[in-house]
Amino acid sequence: MKSAAPSMKPQLKPLGLDACTALDRAFADFLQAQAPSIDSRHHWLAALTSYQMGRGHTCLDLQALQDQAAALLGWTAAQSQTLPPDLCSAVASLPWCVGEGAPLVLTGSAPSQRLYLRRTYQAEQEVMHALRARWAQPRLETTGSVAHLNALFPPDEPQADPQQPHPIDWQKVACALAARSSLTLITGGPGTGKTTAVVRLLALLTAQARLQHQPLRIRLAAPTGKAASRLGEAIQSAIARLPQDLRIEPPAAPETLHRLLQFTPDAPLREVPELACDLVVVDEASMIDLEMMARLLAAVPLTARLILLGDKDQLASVEAGAVMAQLCDGAALGGYTHVTADWIHAHTDQDVRAFVTPSGPSAALAQHTVMLRHSRRFAHDSGIGQWAQAVNAGDVSTMKTLLAQCPHASSVQDALFPPDVDLLSVQRLPHPAVAHAVRQGWSRWLEMLRPLRQPQAVCSDDQARQLIDRFADFQVLCALRSGPWGVENLNLCISRWLGWGTEPWYSGRPVMVTRNDANLKLMNGDVGLCLPTANGLRVAFVQAGHIRWVLPSRLDAVETVWAMTVHKSQGSEFAHVLLVLPDSASPVLTRELIYTGITRAKMRLSLLLASQSVLLQATATRVLRSGGLSQLTQEN
Repeated sequence: MKSAAPSMKPQLKPLGLDACTALDRAFADFLQAQAPSIDSRHHWLAALTSYQMGRGHTCLDLQALQDQAAALLGWTAAQSQTLPPDLCSAVASLPWCVGEGAPLVLTGSAPSQRLYLRRTYQAEQEVMHALRARWAQPRLETTGSVAHLNALFPPDEPQADPQQPHPIDWQKVACALAARSSLTLITGGPGTGKTTAVVRLLALLTAQARLQHQPLRIRLAAPTGKAASRLGEAIQSAIARLPQDLRIEPPAAPETLHRLLQFTPDAPLREVPELACDLVVVDEASMIDLEMMARLLAAVPLTARLILLGDKDQLASVEAGAVMAQLCDGAALGGYTHVTADWIHAHTDQDVRAFVTPSGPSAALAQHTVMLRHSRRFAHDSGIGQWAQAVNAGDVSTMKTLLAQCPHASSVQDALFPPDVDLLSVQRLPHPAVAHAVRQGWSRWLEMLRPLRQPQAVCSDDQARQLIDRFADFQVLCALRSGPWGVENLNLCISRWLGWGTEPWYSGRPVMVTRNDANLKLMNGDVGLCLPTANGLRVAFVQAGHIRWVLPSRLDAVETVWAMTVHKSQGSEFAHVLLVLPDSASPVLTRELIYTGITRAKMRLSLLLASQSVLLQATATRVLRSGGLSQLTQEN
């Protein structure tokens, strides 16, 4: 009897494969149908490459897959044990990465190899080539920069001890380097003055343009509408603090990256339009994914300056790529050459020799990167600052000390001057103590809203603006979206705690836009309030400093936002944050998420914990996204 022909579709053990999405499995099935392989490991490699992209990685790191599969994939030990033996060795015979247009791309040499989807590989290559082209550009004109820099950054008060080294003014360094280069990366935590440095750069470049009798064409952008709005407000405030003779007119209002780059669903099929500009500033750059970064770099002409602002330690983009984190890896060490350090000293009188690479060649990208280090929002003895530093450093020991010293909310809820960090420990939700904390957090806003919940009430534009401002005084942030400790359940609980029913629209309902809407000129992340008008309920949004009213029935992509995920909070800040962590570990609970949640609070942080061990475990867990951009930090 003739033996049965082997099946052309590999049989995979379900435990590990089920961790992949249906899309990942369908992608591998498609490749198998187009070019069949009898090696089941090929099917696994294709599915895992797609799976990793869905988790934010730009590639499948084969060495990490071989050495620490569970950590790389976010799987349990049992799931990782179902991976075929010698999986990585099968990449040598992988048929789907052969040829110029192959759907998969293999780079590197064993064991340090990476497997990409072609689209992601092309985007990463475009970013790398564009960045190299930018730092290879000749220095830009800096006529009169020394005098202008000294006027914009006047010297501080003399030090009491002249023997002590004077602290470096990193804002001045950032401003000087950005003035001479077509690319500058400025990273730093909350309150370190990223926006202040940029406004002084705008004043410096405007002054130089006047000397040359040329206009300075400026474009400002951020990944979300909320971040763009906050950038505009910060710039307006910083302009008022400029020296009178260097004061500038406010530039055009910041816009979202989607709007700046004319990004629509069919954008990848169209050529990227080149921007007519001399300077492009993009805030919250840590939120920019790989493909959007490639589009941005293609749109900004090499003759223009591109400034990327962001906190390298915050959460990376939801889509594939951790661009800012990888490009700013090592920024804390400086990595400057002696030539760069001498130029900085000559133009700014700042001594950065301690941040020169001690031996060997320095990376070219480091000469275009500045890390701001002094937080003006969080003093060295600030509770929020101490928590943020401990989390960012992964210092579990210090975290245990801070937890032991942290006062409980029950003892400070009604205090006249509450501490800036307090702890709320509950084992389940809903809970009366959490309800009380929420009512206290929004107490001023609720009092202001009360008259507008009465029949026949009509809200004016001024009232709407004040209510939107007051609503941002407090915010509930969750690590998860689903489950008893997630956004969906918290939104239901808070609605009941504040006395609202189950009707879909009511006066006071806060909503967040979840999808860009070009017709309504609303962007993903915009927050509005449903309020009564003479024409019935309308949703008020702040746009360019003015109130815009939208009919609720026209908003088909919004959700209630009493609580939001930490991911959604990026680009925002609130006076008081209630950060909610679940009662058990989750793959999304990482150091970056906790740090981002903590640093959304400007004045007060309340931690809602069911288990302190969950917070400690998250502090010890870093996001390590696979990708090739980090090699740029090594190139000379």
